[in-house]
Amino acid sequence: MLLRDLHEDRSTALTSSEGNLTVLATLALMVGAVAGLVCALFRLALQRADVFRAAVIDWAHSHSIAGFILLVGGCASAAVAAAWLVRRYSPHASGSGIPHVEAVLRGDAAPSPFVLLPVKFVGGCLAIGSGLALGREGPSVQMGAVLGHLFGGAFRRDWPDCRVLLAAGAGAGLATAFNAPMAGAVFVLEELVQKFEHRIAIAALAASSTAIAVAHLILGDAPDFQLPPLAYPAPAIGPLFFMLGVVCGAVAIAYNKAVLATLAAVDLVRGLPAETCAAAIGAAAGVLAWFGPECVGGGDNLTQNALLGAPGLFVLPFLFQLRFWFGALSYSAGTPGGLFAPLLTLGAQLGLLFGAGCGLAFPDLPIQPEAFAVVGMAAFFTGVVRAPLTGLVLATEMTGSALLLLPMLAACFTAMLIPTLMSDAPLYDALRARLRFLR
Repeated sequence: MLLRDLHEDRSTALTSSEGNLTVLATLALMVGAVAGLVCALFRLALQRADVFRAAVIDWAHSHSIAGFILLVGGCASAAVAAAWLVRRYSPHASGSGIPHVEAVLRGDAAPSPFVLLPVKFVGGCLAIGSGLALGREGPSVQMGAVLGHLFGGAFRRDWPDCRVLLAAGAGAGLATAFNAPMAGAVFVLEELVQKFEHRIAIAALAASSTAIAVAHLILGDAPDFQLPPLAYPAPAIGPLFFMLGVVCGAVAIAYNKAVLATLAAVDLVRGLPAETCAAAIGAAAGVLAWFGPECVGGGDNLTQNALLGAPGLFVLPFLFQLRFWFGALSYSAGTPGGLFAPLLTLGAQLGLLFGAGCGLAFPDLPIQPEAFAVVGMAAFFTGVVRAPLTGLVLATEMTGSALLLLPMLAACFTAMLIPTLMSDAPLYDALRARLRFLR
């Protein structure tokens, strides 16, 4: 009798657990669809902002000094408006938002209210549209997380279920931002929660799938970047990819320090209104937009050029340095905007530069610098974030090619090894620690 009662109790518990998981998976599908819609509209808005900025730059060049002043003033005003929205309505909307999402999932911070969503949407359009070197993925991840938590609350789920939906929504946001559904799910497990949880894995896969299905209806299903014809690298070239990873890892340490240094510099003038720093950085974006319109904004155009083998070897080092420091400066403006897209740009440029240099040093080897640009995307991302699986999958899905998976694996290995040996903290860990420090 006792054994039968225990068996019945266990069967009832299993049935209840399965039913709860079914409900959770269904809600995750709904969260993904809504997150895909919102984040796809965000991408469309950013595309329109880029077109508008280009038109303003063309108009400004036809009006000489007056046009220059209006362009710089307009970029500064847009950055100020974004910073004001953050300060006034939702302080956690500043920057990427991913460190805050991680803090919420760890129980170190409270979930963000709904007001963050419009602040992140509008503020992100203003900040990135003004020319700041920021990515669309940070706002998308945080908006998806807000939607996931709101769904959990609306359907009266307990905190463990709300946490799962929040993580799934964040993954759906990343999937939509880069048209990379697998990367969205992997990112949730590897970076956001940093462990494999079955419920979160199921929900993340569900949300990413419906997010991409909805996004494809709005944005199309083509990969974000196009590649030239590439051959599989010859075995003799293999060691060069390990060396590229070493370079990416070393530069990643420098980039992490640059981002944290610019944030620390802004902290020194915290007595000033947040809008003051945003105005200065926005004005700098306007000046840069006047002299080099292709150098401002999220950087997708620069990434695409690098993957096609442009620009030339003599221009590339200058352009890399410019984006390196401008990206770090942009992140300190206190406006919404992410780090992933600028990282991918820097990684592609660094890989192309390394590949072109190897081509000159080893003329007898069949080196395609564009292949190194693809590998550099994954390796530099890995060096900065320490999420190699996300970097591998992201670069593969964004280019629509799995040809370079093995070289990427080699480069990501050394790109992660070097910063780890040097005891350099992953960037999002350092940014999350700042959240606690600045409270």
